[in-house]
Amino acid sequence: MSSHEYQFNVAMSCSGCSGAVNRVLSKLEGVSDIKITLEDQKVVVKTNDNVSYDDVLNQIKKSGKQVRSGEVIA
Repeated sequence: MSSHEYQFNVAMSCSGCSGAVNRVLSKLEGVSDIKITLEDQKVVVKTNDNVSYDDVLNQIKKSGKQVRSGEVIA
């Protein structure tokens, strides 16, 4: 099964912020892995083939956090 990997720069100032992002992403069907680095304000999400960049972006926005940038890694 093929997969996608997306990386986002998200404004997170505390573990509560990263926890909120992790919670909303956990609810998105098709997400297989979430790595959040608070120090770098980086969120890397691995998904199955059915989940688009925009799906993940819109899900992160549901956390109320500002997404500064994002890119498709794979």
